[in-house]
Amino acid sequence: MNEHPFLQDTLNIAWSRLTPERARTDIRLAIEHAKAAVEAICQVTEPTYGNTFAALEESGAELMRGWLRLNHLRSVMDSPEVREVINELMPEVVMYSSSVSLNPRLYAVLKNAAAQPWAEELSPVKQRFISETLADFRESGADLEDEDKKRFAEINQELATASQKFGENVLDATNAWEYVTADPAELAGLPETARESARQDALAKGYGTEQAPQWRFSLQFTSVQPVLSYADCEPLRERVWRAFNARGTGEFDNAALIMQILELRAEKAALLGYDCCADYVTARRMAGSGENALEFINNLHDEVKDDFLAEQEAIRKYAEEQTGQQIPVMKPWDISYWSEKRRKALYDFDTESLRPYYGMQNVVEGMFSIFAGLYGIRFTQVPTVCLKDGETAPEGSVEVWHPEVLFYEVHDVETGEHLGSFYTDWHPRDSKRGGAWMEPLSTGLPPVGGNPRVPHLAFMCGNLSKPVGGRPALLSHMEVETVFHEFGHLLHQILSDVEVRSLGGCNTAWDFVELPSQINENWTWESDAIDRYARHWQTGELMPAELKQKMLAARNYGAASFFMRQLCFGKIDLELHTHTAEYMGCDIEEVDREVLADYRVPATEQGYSMLRAFSHIFDGGYEAGYYSYKWAEVLEADAFSRFAADGIFNPETGRAFRRCILSQGNSQPAADLFRDFMLRDPDSSALLKRCGIR
Repeated sequence: MNEHPFLQDTLNIAWSRLTPERARTDIRLAIEHAKAAVEAICQVTEPTYGNTFAALEESGAELMRGWLRLNHLRSVMDSPEVREVINELMPEVVMYSSSVSLNPRLYAVLKNAAAQPWAEELSPVKQRFISETLADFRESGADLEDEDKKRFAEINQELATASQKFGENVLDATNAWEYVTADPAELAGLPETARESARQDALAKGYGTEQAPQWRFSLQFTSVQPVLSYADCEPLRERVWRAFNARGTGEFDNAALIMQILELRAEKAALLGYDCCADYVTARRMAGSGENALEFINNLHDEVKDDFLAEQEAIRKYAEEQTGQQIPVMKPWDISYWSEKRRKALYDFDTESLRPYYGMQNVVEGMFSIFAGLYGIRFTQVPTVCLKDGETAPEGSVEVWHPEVLFYEVHDVETGEHLGSFYTDWHPRDSKRGGAWMEPLSTGLPPVGGNPRVPHLAFMCGNLSKPVGGRPALLSHMEVETVFHEFGHLLHQILSDVEVRSLGGCNTAWDFVELPSQINENWTWESDAIDRYARHWQTGELMPAELKQKMLAARNYGAASFFMRQLCFGKIDLELHTHTAEYMGCDIEEVDREVLADYRVPATEQGYSMLRAFSHIFDGGYEAGYYSYKWAEVLEADAFSRFAADGIFNPETGRAFRRCILSQGNSQPAADLFRDFMLRDPDSSALLKRCGIR
């Protein structure tokens, strides 16, 4: 049995052996190994690609493997012990990482190697790796003077600690709140699935009995969203809205951390000669600068604003008509409620009517069948087991970190090659962070130089509706979109065919990386695709044509409002990271109101700023990058037009998308990859047209 499970290079990770105590030993050992490998490169006098750039990439592979596994445990099985060891080790990991990019001897060896005649004879991918690596060094402070290098390393450590604390505060605030009621009157209007989930949740927490039920509501999105959209009980809606809005306040106040993180990021960018953090972040992305990204957001805002205001005014008027009262300004906890009521009235369509047809297993299996045909791959589920430390997995099974986790292998249909494997972990629990995400655990390699293919390993996580009341997990349409979205990221990783790991998979321009995920969502709106997975959980019958027609007719209901919501996130992210000095020392709520004044309609109150729990940009790597969702949506709406024209199941088009986009990672500039698939530059009109805005 491997003595260092965090570092073991395997597709079958021994999760039960990944204990905090072993993490201390393994991560520190990996740091020592990495230091020795870097020192060996520094000693090189006759550089080759193998003993410089290739050796550098391999030098940190073991540490990256262990650190990814430890941080993954924080995301899915959080505990005081895991937090403690991460906080203990983080300064050492960050210090090592900074020491690499700030090592003048190493940088000199790499620059010398890049200038050798043999570099021009390398493959285009390896040449790109050299140029990208040197750019990474420059952006990591390699050209700084010694005193500035010292401060740069300090900033990296301070940022890592502050971001970690921000995320902990959001998770702790989410878990600290609950509302339990024994009054069934408060449940009026809630879908049966939401009521049953609240009852089961209460029982699991020790509230009520089967004979005398109680209902528990939490700040998990699967609890919050049904209340705000359907609960007739206004006090319940208000209670949940206020609690959700207050995350990152009080005991878990993130205000000071936000300002600290912004100030540190601005200082870091300034050290490197950038005017602002946004310019630093976007310099090598498609946007090119913070102002370009802001202009993109502002232009879309101008396109969408009139439709957004019209939608919101229609909701307000509808609420007035239905209540017989004057409502000059709506309460924030009423907007989703009356919007859903109006949708049902306009289209005779309740989004909850879809849920019985969206059983989790059917959705996943149908999704697999769609993309297996498009991309020439097949999926195989492998038996899983959740073990205690010291136990051994039965032969033929794969160990997982929680009993709900599943495991799959992906093979190429034509070659039979094992392309990669992945875990899925779809349902919420207290020890798991919110949202949905996909991340690689290890990036594979194609068969080059006579070596066999090295498969990828990744996972998809979410916080989707759980099985309740003897029923399977029945998803909302939004949750189905989430599954397809994360699966797009996964395919981008698993189908990567790049000979340099650092350029493979999702390691591409941040404002391009959402294209493969967001394009997948289109198949949740295509009638023929829906028939692949939408079957009634009891009868197995396909979703009725009439219900599908209603759903598709209502597709763009509220499209401008959702569009504007995404622009809100992108706008405030870019403003804070482009014009940081203007906001330092200001009240966060005032900043929020000022920046987003033209992105919202008046409400009786705004509450706390969404920044307080905006984990994407303060603990998720999306700083000055949230705009990328819309940027990539422009790309994917245009790219999907080819699928729509050729046929959404057309294998030739699918193979072209796999070849031009999914397999390429960062082996070429993102704009070139898009042109390879579409044979032209992007057309931004496709997105607005799809949303019914133009």
